[in-house]
Amino acid sequence: MSIPKEKQDDTKTKAALQERVKELTCLYEVARLATKKENESLANILQNIANIIPSAWQYPEITECRLLVNSQKISTNNYVGTGKKQVAEIIIGKEACGTIEVTYKEKRKEAFEGPFLKEERHLIDAVAVEISNIVERFKAQEERERLDEQLRHADRLATIGQLAAGVAHELNEPLGNILGFAQLASKNETLPKETVTDLQKIIVASLHARKIVSKLNLFARQMPSKFEKVSLNELIEDNLFFISTRCSKLGIQINKNLAADLPIISADSGQIIQVLTNLTVNALQAMPDGGILTISTKTMKNNVILSIEDTGTGMSESIIKQIFIPFYTTKDVDEGTGLGLSVVDGIIKSHSGSITVSSNADEGSKFTVTLPINNTKIQPLQI
Repeated sequence: MSIPKEKQDDTKTKAALQERVKELTCLYEVARLATKKENESLANILQNIANIIPSAWQYPEITECRLLVNSQKISTNNYVGTGKKQVAEIIIGKEACGTIEVTYKEKRKEAFEGPFLKEERHLIDAVAVEISNIVERFKAQEERERLDEQLRHADRLATIGQLAAGVAHELNEPLGNILGFAQLASKNETLPKETVTDLQKIIVASLHARKIVSKLNLFARQMPSKFEKVSLNELIEDNLFFISTRCSKLGIQINKNLAADLPIISADSGQIIQVLTNLTVNALQAMPDGGILTISTKTMKNNVILSIEDTGTGMSESIIKQIFIPFYTTKDVDEGTGLGLSVVDGIIKSHSGSITVSSNADEGSKFTVTLPINNTKIQPLQI
């Protein structure tokens, strides 16, 4: 007994309407997820979308979905992905950042246009657009947070700089008086030998304190940059002289590979010393149980290359991305402020140079500094 054509048409119309309802419901749910509260993670939103998509296809019971967004892979449970597949690109701007894959795990009767309905092609494209909007919104939010963090760091750095300048100014006068009177008193020939010795200790301590004040002024940028001809190898030798005793106590071996023909460079010697001090001290702190500190120099084209390498604890990739951010530190409160490497980065940039780092956890770290030989101008300090 044949089914009347009118009834067949009515059945097809109802089936088509049911498919459209499923598709519209899917789009509505995806749009609703896109407007969820901001503390919802991108991974959770994408997982929910992946779970919703199969219900909108013609055979939801055998439909599976996978989203590939940047480095994230999110799929429905027990995803296989070996059957008939429908794919749409997720595009942000003009670049593809991922795909949506909808797959039938089993064979079913195919429609005239193939295993997937024509409307399902429109649907997967529409969902791809919604996902691209969601990903773009999260990227914009991350960028805003990054800029806000930079502004907070800059504000804190400016405050610290003002404080350092004030402290240096307040200390300079009493230090000058102590040093002057100690030097004057030491010239008295009638003083006992022990008193003269004590006065010399006061003079040495005052000179040391004045150097510290000078460093505070350098950090606060109260001292102008002094552009001069500098031997990088000599600065390294001076720096190693001061840390050699500490290296011996820590059981750290120092290896020097300094190029004999290293050219003289134009730089601020005080700032380059600060770079050397920060990098070597960081290397020593990374090797509390001993190790090897290797310092190398060489010439490459119109640049000198400085490398400081340790065999210490190393750093993960996530830490490397943040080490030059002001106030970021992995050290204990009494061991560091997180300013050292940000200042180093700023000094190198102000000399038109660059600094890079390579490291792996438990395998040590290597900092490589590139400085131009014939630099004609020191740029403003960038932190």
